[in-house]
Amino acid sequence: MITKSPDGSDASLPSRSRTKEIWIFLLLAFGIWPIVAVGVVGGYGFIVWMLQILTGPPGPPTH
Repeated sequence: MITKSPDGSDASLPSRSRTKEIWIFLLLAFGIWPIVAVGVVGGYGFIVWMLQILTGPPGPPTH
């Protein structure tokens, strides 16, 4: 007999579903998000680099 919680869903999560959820979390936490973070930081650095090539380094102008 499967017990139901008050909202109608299963009271206990099946082990197969829980294992799949853990693998998805690990993939996101240690695979996808680090790649996204490196891409965002690298993209920002590239934009700053290109702006400095076009406009010069930051600071007061030298006369």
